[in-house]
Amino acid sequence: MGVEERRQQLIGVALDLFSRRSPDEVSIDEIASAAGISRPLVYHYFPGKLSLYEAALQRASDDLAARFVEPREGPLGARLLRVMGRYFDFVDEHGPGFSALMRGGPAVGSSTTNALVDSVRQAAYVQILSHLDVTEPPARLELVVRSWISLAESTALLWLDGRRIPRAELEAQLVHDFAALLAVSAAYDEETGALLRRVIADEPADGPFADLVGRLTGFMD
Repeated sequence: MGVEERRQQLIGVALDLFSRRSPDEVSIDEIASAAGISRPLVYHYFPGKLSLYEAALQRASDDLAARFVEPREGPLGARLLRVMGRYFDFVDEHGPGFSALMRGGPAVGSSTTNALVDSVRQAAYVQILSHLDVTEPPARLELVVRSWISLAESTALLWLDGRRIPRAELEAQLVHDFAALLAVSAAYDEETGALLRRVIADEPADGPFADLVGRLTGFMD
């Protein structure tokens, strides 16, 4: 293999191992064995496990950020539901690695790791604003979007501990959570209120936002 081809192979092998077990439980020897090469050859391409871990995180963070990309077509609720489906696909496929990244793995505290996590959050933030057709969000709307992204992260981490709630229900609940956060903010801010009215006007009667309204109305009967 060429140098770059071998590097990419090692990153792929490491990402697969880190996805199935916490990165601090994976050794260089295991990575070398899975790649079919010697331990010294791994060190020829990467100076240590930390650098290989960070390279694997770069690939994973690019993948995770791409999960938030969605064509701006159709009602917002359906778009967010598709985004959550892809987000949980990633969490499902890379559970231990996702957990280690968010809770702190061998690279905890490293500026590279922190920057990668922040880049995913920022990519998600930009995409959600794009779906809302907003370029300069008021302070309350920024709070809503960033709070929701944090909520999605913490929900995914809790779900990984036993998966006690059906995944599809959590995906729908997170879409409902976004609508609820937006509604609460709208009660305090007219600009957010105008945005909420525009969003609701485009929602079909069988969409996730309408489903939330139906569920809440049931408590008031």
